Amino acid sequence: MQIVFIMKNTKTIIALTLLSLITLTTVPSCKKKANNSPIVDSDVSAANDNNIAEGHFNDAQNIADQSATGNLVFYSPTFNGDVKQNDEYEKSSCATITHDSLSNPKSITIDFGNTNCVCNDGKSRRGKILVSYIGRYRDSASVHTITFDNYFVDNNQLLGTKTVTNNGHNSNGKTTFTIHVDGQVIKANNGGTITWISDRVRLWTQGESTLTFIDDEYSITGSGSGTNSSGNSFTTLITSPLVRALACRWFKSGVITVTPSNKPVRTIDYGAGTCDANATVTINGTAYPIILN
Repeated sequence: MQIVFIMKNTKTIIALTLLSLITLTTVPSCKKKANNSPIVDSDVSAANDNNIAEGHFNDAQNIADQSATGNLVFYSPTFNGDVKQNDEYEKSSCATITHDSLSNPKSITIDFGNTNCVCNDGKSRRGKILVSYIGRYRDSASVHTITFDNYFVDNNQLLGTKTVTNNGHNSNGKTTFTIHVDGQVIKANNGGTITWISDRVRLWTQGESTLTFIDDEYSITGSGSGTNSSGNSFTTLITSPLVRALACRWFKSGVITVTPSNKPVRTIDYGAGTCDANATVTINGTAYPIILN
């Protein structure tokens, strides 16, 4: 009986030892496999926030430019890029334009009122865009400064300053503008604050020879920096000129890179020239479609 007991104990000890060895060799192996699993980076928040700031501040400049005529076209009221003749556009009932051409510098106030009004481009606006200017938009060396007074677009509030300087004609006879923005966008529904600083060169490629805005088109280059609504910093660089037609709500083409802090570059491609809200953000070789505001 004693011998049998010892033998059974010996078998039990051997079995437990083998089990311990198996556990020690398999657990680290599983852990190593988990640690080597690739982490997919699909965070497009910096790209989206840059698009919001870029779009809103471009939009404000276009409204300021058009306000000098007293007729705010607000791009295409058909929303799909189709162009009507200029006399078919309706004046916006959203805004009251006050133009002081006697002061120095001269000023324009575009007042959308205290409550949201849906404009011809489908966006809701309220508050004021304030324009102070020396010289007309088409005049070489003219300077237009745009600020905001409790101004909201789709409940996103714009703050800061945008300065547009006319540099005159380049060697190809096209007018260029230097544009500097130091601004913020406080996103709706407590969505956080975007800070945005940019320096752009805007080349007037089409429509300069006519007095209507509807055929105007620009090519935009430059760089920028800021923080997204989560407080993370990023830098931007236009690697292929952004093309903006005033008859379209979005960039028709162009490529811009957005590089968040401690993350790989994000490349935003606005397409090949079609007026639509579709763009693509590429991260580490993987493309993610986004819809522009």
